[in-house]
Amino acid sequence: MRRLWEIVMGRLSVDRPSPALKQLPTAVAFAAATITAISVPSILITSPYAVIVGSVFMTIATIVALYFTRQVTYDRWWALIVPGLSLTAIAFLRVGTGGITSLFGSLIILPMVWIATERGRRWIAVSMFGASAALMLPYVVNWRAPADASEWLRGVVGPIVYGITAAIINEMSRQSRKQYVAIRDLARQREALLDEAMAGAQALAVNEERLRAADRLTRSVLDAVTEQAVIGTDLTGLIDVWNPGASVMLGLAPDETQGKRYMFEFHLEEELEARAKELSYPPGATVLNPGFSALVESARLGRAEVRDWVYVRNDGSQLSVSVAVTPRSDEQGVTIGYIFVATDVTQALEVSRLKDEFVGLISHELRTPLSSILGYLELMRDDEESPLSTEQMQYLGVAERNAHRLLRLVGDLLFTAQVSSGRFPLDVSLVALGDVVNASVISAKPNAANAGVDLVLDGSVKSIVVRGDAVRLGQACDNLISNAIKFTPRGGTVTVSVGTNAEDAIITVRDTGMGIPASELDQLYARFFRASTATRNAVPGVGLGLTITKAIVTAHEGELDVESEEGVGTAFSLSLPLPRKVAA
Repeated sequence: MRRLWEIVMGRLSVDRPSPALKQLPTAVAFAAATITAISVPSILITSPYAVIVGSVFMTIATIVALYFTRQVTYDRWWALIVPGLSLTAIAFLRVGTGGITSLFGSLIILPMVWIATERGRRWIAVSMFGASAALMLPYVVNWRAPADASEWLRGVVGPIVYGITAAIINEMSRQSRKQYVAIRDLARQREALLDEAMAGAQALAVNEERLRAADRLTRSVLDAVTEQAVIGTDLTGLIDVWNPGASVMLGLAPDETQGKRYMFEFHLEEELEARAKELSYPPGATVLNPGFSALVESARLGRAEVRDWVYVRNDGSQLSVSVAVTPRSDEQGVTIGYIFVATDVTQALEVSRLKDEFVGLISHELRTPLSSILGYLELMRDDEESPLSTEQMQYLGVAERNAHRLLRLVGDLLFTAQVSSGRFPLDVSLVALGDVVNASVISAKPNAANAGVDLVLDGSVKSIVVRGDAVRLGQACDNLISNAIKFTPRGGTVTVSVGTNAEDAIITVRDTGMGIPASELDQLYARFFRASTATRNAVPGVGLGLTITKAIVTAHEGELDVESEEGVGTAFSLSLPLPRKVAA
């Protein structure tokens, strides 16, 4: 019995009850009517066989209902066989218990309700037809027509009443289904919203924990940096980040600066004003808020900047620092402030100054004896009274070449010392860049031929004019071309080209040489630095050429860029600003 109940209720659905569940009231009511007819003497059983046939039909209907209920899916058209069999069973029960006068005609309403609850208004007509057939079956079984008008009306009025009832049930069922669907959709929407809310809450909790972890990591990193000052500000310069390195460097605790002091308060006013004038355009104009704008203007425009400044400590003493300025952005990429990372370079500047003084002093002291040596070598070569032998002339030539090489090296050392000390003389005028490049290429041709390297001037050089020192620019071109020839194996090519873009004249020297490792590109302009490819291949040099070239380009407010791939080649691009046209 329990298993039967599980089958009946197993496919229970609010919008689609199982066939067994629909059949259950009809089967129970039919069984109760049959038992009543048998046990109550006052109820006349006119045809026991009809009662038995009706019971058989009801049993078959119930079995079919259980069969459809056990199926995972079933066609409702086939399931409507069940109420049809039930109507037939009820009709035979009426035949066996008095025919048209039977007390059990009202049982017809139960299977009729089943039919009427189906989707679609056509089932109202089906229900009326089934009810009419069940009411008229006793006449069919007894092979007689209704005797009078009342019997005819019973077969017509009854189905009409049942039809009205079926219509009401059908409409109520349709409205109930609509309400059920609406409630179900609403429940699903609420469930989806709840799931989204839960997922959002979980994601929020995860993000919050990540933010806390990131904040802890950031604070631990900032606290660990004690040799550098890391200071954060908002867009106005008000300080909101102050690490221990800043406390050591400037002598103030975080609670004395965060939300109370501005970044420009720790700078010399004259330095800020000088920087503001550099940034002003057109000449003579001043930038907005020159105090703070002088510090962040390059970072605000998206250009990374590392610049030397002087910090004023809390006790009034001054400190030379190198400051890197970067913007702070929110999640949308909007700049909300700036980060200043400062490194104390006081000792480094002093060491550099002493080194430059030493190099300058030694170089200057070497020039005099070298000049004397070269002079006496020349006297020996030109001595007509005591001419030298061929072998002696060869020895003398070697000495002269090495002396001249040493003299050039001394000149380069003096030049780098002048650059570092800020005493870099430039004879500025309008320079035809094409003539400078042509001269450098022509002078380097013999050297390239001796090295077996093809030196090419790519295209015709346009009449490009820049403001600069023709001698120094020629020196820069000579250095780049000679370097390219030295680093290119025999059979390779060095290509020199000149062009312009919207703002700059660009000289490009490209070779097919041994290239430079990517990890060493940022060290190329350091004094005496030589790439590992140069040392492995025994390329001669002392590592000053690119240092001097970089200094010349920087002095002309230009840029020197490099692209290189080891084993493929290197390309240096020297950019010089074109003269600005002044409006009338």
